[in-house]
Amino acid sequence: HNILISLLIIQNVGGPIKSISVINTAGVWSLNGTLIDLGNDYRRHMSGGSLIIRNLDKDQDTGVYQCTAFNKWGSILSRQASLQFAYLDKFKIQTARSAVNVREGQGVVLLCGPPAHSGELTFTWIFNEYPYFVQQDNRRFISQETGSLYIAKVEPTDVGNYTCVVNNTITREKVLSSPTPLVLRNDGVMGEYEPKIEVHFPDSVPAAKESAVKLECFALGNPVPEISWRRTSGVPFPSKVKMKNSNAVLEISNFQQEDAGTYECIAENRRGKNAVRGRISFHAKPHWLQTMTDTALSIEENLFWECKASGKPKPSFSWLKNGEQVMAEGRVQIENGALSIAVLNLSDSGMYQCVAENKHGIIHSSAQLMVLGKIDSLPLLLSCLSVSRSGSEVTLECKPEASPPAISLWKKGNEILQRNERISLLPNGTLKITNVTRQDAGSYTCIAKNQFGTATTTGKLLITDPTRITMRPTNMEIIVGESIVLPCQIARDPALDVSFSWAFNGQLIDFQRDSDHFERVGGSISGDLMIRNIQLNHGGKYVCVIDTDVESLSTSAILVVKGPPGPPDKVTVEEITDSTAQLSWTPGRDNGSPITGYIIQARTPFTVGWQAVDTVPEVVNGNMLTATVVGLNAWVEYEFRVVARNTVGLGEPSPASSKTRTEDAIPDTAPTDVGGGGGTRSELVITWEPVSEELQNGEGFGYIIAFRPVGTVTWTRAVISTPGVARYIFRNDTIPPFSPFDVKVGAYNNRGEGPFSSIASVYSAEEVPSVAPKKVKARSVSAVQIEVIWEALPAIPERVLGYEVVYWEDDTKPDTVGKVRISGNYTLVNITGLNANTVYYLSVAAFNTAGPGPQSAAINTTTKKPPPDRSPLNIQWTMIGSTLTLHWDPVVAMEAESKVTGYLVLLKRHRYNDINTILTNKTTVELSLSASDNYLIQIKAMSEGGEGVGSEPIHIHQLSEFTVLFPSTYHYLFDQL
Repeated sequence: HNILISLLIIQNVGGPIKSISVINTAGVWSLNGTLIDLGNDYRRHMSGGSLIIRNLDKDQDTGVYQCTAFNKWGSILSRQASLQFAYLDKFKIQTARSAVNVREGQGVVLLCGPPAHSGELTFTWIFNEYPYFVQQDNRRFISQETGSLYIAKVEPTDVGNYTCVVNNTITREKVLSSPTPLVLRNDGVMGEYEPKIEVHFPDSVPAAKESAVKLECFALGNPVPEISWRRTSGVPFPSKVKMKNSNAVLEISNFQQEDAGTYECIAENRRGKNAVRGRISFHAKPHWLQTMTDTALSIEENLFWECKASGKPKPSFSWLKNGEQVMAEGRVQIENGALSIAVLNLSDSGMYQCVAENKHGIIHSSAQLMVLGKIDSLPLLLSCLSVSRSGSEVTLECKPEASPPAISLWKKGNEILQRNERISLLPNGTLKITNVTRQDAGSYTCIAKNQFGTATTTGKLLITDPTRITMRPTNMEIIVGESIVLPCQIARDPALDVSFSWAFNGQLIDFQRDSDHFERVGGSISGDLMIRNIQLNHGGKYVCVIDTDVESLSTSAILVVKGPPGPPDKVTVEEITDSTAQLSWTPGRDNGSPITGYIIQARTPFTVGWQAVDTVPEVVNGNMLTATVVGLNAWVEYEFRVVARNTVGLGEPSPASSKTRTEDAIPDTAPTDVGGGGGTRSELVITWEPVSEELQNGEGFGYIIAFRPVGTVTWTRAVISTPGVARYIFRNDTIPPFSPFDVKVGAYNNRGEGPFSSIASVYSAEEVPSVAPKKVKARSVSAVQIEVIWEALPAIPERVLGYEVVYWEDDTKPDTVGKVRISGNYTLVNITGLNANTVYYLSVAAFNTAGPGPQSAAINTTTKKPPPDRSPLNIQWTMIGSTLTLHWDPVVAMEAESKVTGYLVLLKRHRYNDINTILTNKTTVELSLSASDNYLIQIKAMSEGGEGVGSEPIHIHQLSEFTVLFPSTYHYLFDQL
């Protein structure tokens, strides 16, 4: 009994024919309360209690199924199972839907109107044509309740045709509506207006326990409204509550009692706001709190059964006997979940079910009532095999369930046992033998009688030798991470079955669940326990329990696991200055090995992770719980933590202390990398590396710049109050160009001035060269390269650091301007990366740190036509001895290409990894190759425009294996090698 079946099958009636199987014990089945006649039904049959239906039919098979299981003790009903069929009809055949005319800025709702269906639907909308789907955002929303499309504020880009797509999630069918055109009216733009909530949830929403609840809320409005949610109770949303689709959907997963209440959706824009409310109520299907159990009572006794169930709404109760409704009358009384029957008789025996039901579900609890009136109605309880050891006491139970009570006697073999000093017959039928000897072994029979009959049962008593433990586990200490075997071995009588089990700190070890660490090893007389990768929590008492048919033995050991210390706690900054911090902490667990010392670590916004810091005393031993951290930076926010160590190793760090800022102080770090120079006329440019925020030591940080002409005494000072600035420009018309200055930079903050950097020499800005280069010439070298030459400038007052060549294709195309600089006194430069067959204009100027001087007069030249973009074809070769002869077809240039002037043969030797090149104006060449090397050969056409495209490589492998090779025979062979 206790058969509980729940079934919900959603089946597609379209497409291939399918079958279903409902698993149950043997019994009969009904559909919609009517017994199914399986004898005359070719589509339905039973197999082992399962109901199998073939060739499913929507009209014949839809409904509620229930199984009745029965045996000689009675019958019970299963829970009801509902079989339904999902489908999705097509939209009714219709012409195009009427156009929807709206003003720009107005909100609109496009209705979907899904066709007839069964099963859950989802909705999407196509804009104009597949696969362009409407994308949901704060302005557009598709309701999964109605399928309608909502546009809060129409924009010109929304104009077009909209098609509703309906999907059945069970059958995976998809149907499309006719398009709905959306058209803008030409009578003006819609003005701003307050939100109008078009999508909202009902005033009352029932929600089942552990279900997922989705509430929809969307508003039209101009400007586009913003959606927000709250609970009217003021309780904030837990993390499981999610907002989706720009807050248009609120989703509550795993709904529980505490989630019930009133929810409010608010739509708001600058024109106003609106809100809707609804209450979500908690519902739950029935759940058993108390059920009845199988009961055996004697004739004329009274029965009282009570079952209790929770649920919302509160469930109602009913009772079944053998599948039939129990009615309250006479001896039978029913009150809610309680059933009482007075003065039982044999006809009251059977299978009973308590049924609890509310609108969310129905549950059954089953139990058997046996009214006893004869002795053979129940079995006697006696083991088929009893064992004992010499000298022990053995008890053989014989407790027949009989009404009225039975009288018992015992036989050993065929001899009736009599009471004596070692044999006792107890009133409840139990036989007890003390000081057992091997002569007591044999077959024992218990005979029970009452007025209804006689019942017997027989067992065998074996006498065995005592079991001894031969190897025991011992107390041990072990380091975390190691492995160990705890022995537990015995000597036993061969007639006994033995089993081993282990308990850890009073709990039985589950070797299957804890297989990562625990394993039983050894044979039938060994229960050794292997513990792998021991952890701290494995320390404790281990007990080996040996169970035989006769006795139970045990042996134990204490395992101490030593590991690194646990994390210290409560790290506190007791006192802090600009460079020190006084810390205290509490110790963590020593994990079996005394703590020998502590390491202090600190973290700031400027460090990468945690860093060890210096302390006083330098070494913090294990007995200390305070230390002073030194060498801290002023005005920096610090966190501290403490790590303990012992002989095993370093432990886990403590939680971090509260963030604490050191006191401020005068800067003690000067800026570095002081330099400068450059700039424009009458400028002195001074640069430095800024002081990091970590070293600024306080608020109001800035820089003091001091400078003087070399050879003078008085410093000029300037102040910059921006910490991140790394550059200062002093402008004065009296500054001579390119004159040296002594420069130093210091730092300050609200506490005062800090140190200055060392003095650096910086030159003032120089003047650009005043003369342009002369005799500028250019020639085209190839399709992508031009060579430019000019005459070096004579000595002029200004410095010349080099020359700058500017080139361009056309004055009307600024993006074609390029620039090449060359430092030193060079007067030639190659410009590469140019376009083929293109006119380029060029100009040259001298430059120094102040920039370029005047440009020379522009000249122009044209790059060469590009080389042919075809490689040599029809390459043939012969080899005689070590001489390779190559032939190929000539490459003919097109009109827009440079003429071919010759050919370039590239010969790469693998052994030396070098490349030799051979130029020829012919289409044939002879090469002398080494017989002991591998070669790779490639041929390119040459032209004024440069190298052409290379041929496919020819691979020549060691020639020593061959003497004479011919192209028609070996060309393919070499390529494949």
